[in-house]
Amino acid sequence: MDPEAATNGTAVTEFILLGLVETEKLQSMVFVLFLFAYLLTVGGNLSILAAILVEPKLHTPMYFFLRNLSVLDVGCITVTVPSMLGRLLSHKRAVPYGACLTQLFFFHQLAGVDCFLLTAMAYDRFLAICRPLTYSTRMSHSVQWILVAVSWACALTNALIHTIALTALNFCGPNEVNHFYCDLPQLFQLSCSSTQLNELLLFGLGFLMTGAPVVLIITSYVHVAAAVLRIRSVEGRKKAFFTCGSHLTVVCLFYGTGIFNYMRLGTEEASDKDKGVGIFNTVINPMLNPLIYSLRNPDVKAALWRVLVGRRSLT
Repeated sequence: MDPEAATNGTAVTEFILLGLVETEKLQSMVFVLFLFAYLLTVGGNLSILAAILVEPKLHTPMYFFLRNLSVLDVGCITVTVPSMLGRLLSHKRAVPYGACLTQLFFFHQLAGVDCFLLTAMAYDRFLAICRPLTYSTRMSHSVQWILVAVSWACALTNALIHTIALTALNFCGPNEVNHFYCDLPQLFQLSCSSTQLNELLLFGLGFLMTGAPVVLIITSYVHVAAAVLRIRSVEGRKKAFFTCGSHLTVVCLFYGTGIFNYMRLGTEEASDKDKGVGIFNTVINPMLNPLIYSLRNPDVKAALWRVLVGRRSLT
């Protein structure tokens, strides 16, 4: 810690988010692009949500989890992008300390639920393909809600630990964050006290939040792949691989960017790369998810069409 700062008792009360670009012309372009991405993401996920609600064929556990995933995607992008758009409009980059911690908490809460929800979806595919005779009992409505509740509880614990640990740090010097939203690695760089414990928590909890789900997902899909290869019908094999393929694509995108961002200690040299990873985490992934799950799914496309033209299913 800076001795002079410690003596004077000074403390940072706000952070300056530098954003993605500096020049005003590029800022206008970024505003338009991100506004379009936000509207597309919210519209796409709400459309998926509406399609699942109105189509009886989609009232299955897989689409129950997909419905929750759509809500999370809307939440993740809403936590970060609207505030960034507001700063671009007002040309004010200052964010109060409390608002920064609040954004960080909700982002890690929602992203954490995503981790466990994707694991629950892999478990659902495992039961549907490998244990079809007991699927309805093992994946009952109560089990579905328990899996979602446990996901929220685990993510809440993770987000609270990181947020509380961050409040123990002293910020008494530079307050410029080289990012477009508040996140742990970038804030660690600005602390004038030791961040060793926070970095260990980030690495350790990150390993639990990503390592355990990834192992469970891989284990589930090893069994699924073995079961699918035993299916004699080519059409049945294609349908099973397609259903699992959509989920695996989302898993690779989500965990790939997440591991790069958090399973290492934040460094100043990597901060510009962190912006690109942040765009993937907060904008591109939530925007792609409804496309990945709906483009080649005839049931979802039919339900979306009925939502758009205002017709309900006859079944």
